[in-house]
Amino acid sequence: MTSSPAARGRPSSAPAILDTARTLLDEGTPVSFDSVAHAAGLTKPGLMYHFPTKSALMEALVDHVVASQERELARFLDVPLGSASPRQRLGAYVRWALQSRHRRSDLVMLSDPKLADRMLARWTERFAQWVQVPADLPPDEQARLHAARLLADGAWLADSSSTFPLADDERPQVLSVALELLGEGPR
Repeated sequence: MTSSPAARGRPSSAPAILDTARTLLDEGTPVSFDSVAHAAGLTKPGLMYHFPTKSALMEALVDHVVASQERELARFLDVPLGSASPRQRLGAYVRWALQSRHRRSDLVMLSDPKLADRMLARWTERFAQWVQVPADLPPDEQARLHAARLLADGAWLADSSSTFPLADDERPQVLSVALELLGEGPR
């Protein structure tokens, strides 16, 4: 019986393939089996060994991008994610949105109209723990947390899409407003 490359001790090239697909999105190139295989120096069957369907490739790409974003977000938390309050998680999200540079590939969940519903559902499932506002909070606190999140969403979308992104000198003031909504000051 033949074992898979990973089972024989060779590292999987799946992360490198996903990095290549992400770079294609950053460059404005649609992700397809052909474009990724060509850019990664693989045959189409070689790519399909790792990702047997386009849906599998795109869902893995969503997970790959979100994992990268979560590593960046965690840098803005002083406690482990599981111990963080909604305010702390949203504070990390606001700081990440306004203090980090974002890439076109951050919008991976919108990159394929045929798979957008599935990719949006996957992205939402993965990202909810960072931005979800608990329903049991007082209404005025919910409103402040939602407002801070939506402000951060807008900054992130503007950066990722290169559509009216904030100038570097505008970011600190906007961050200050968002943190004020969260009841905290800049660090």
